[in-house]
Amino acid sequence: MKKTIGTVTTYHGSEHAYLRGHKVRIVAVMKGAASPDHDPDKDGTYLRDEEDVARAGGITADDRIEVQPWIEQEGRFSFVASDPRAIDLGCFKHLAKEIVDGNDD
Repeated sequence: MKKTIGTVTTYHGSEHAYLRGHKVRIVAVMKGAASPDHDPDKDGTYLRDEEDVARAGGITADDRIEVQPWIEQEGRFSFVASDPRAIDLGCFKHLAKEIVDGNDD
């Protein structure tokens, strides 16, 4: 099983300008949260466990990923988190291509 939670990657989006180009650590997956019809009150959409992510079908272009930025001068990850779209993270950039190609179901 491919590891998601705890993965360190880079943010490349524009939604969270303060994160652009920075190293971030994945702490949770918000299933379907980037979709316009997402119901934030639906149970089972906030995932912090690798097995739950796998059971939910892995990461898709409709997901948001909760991340903590690396604070270089302090040598640690921030306790503050942000929720960029999965497609804006380097480790999931292949998902953006699926949207462009029309393969996002």
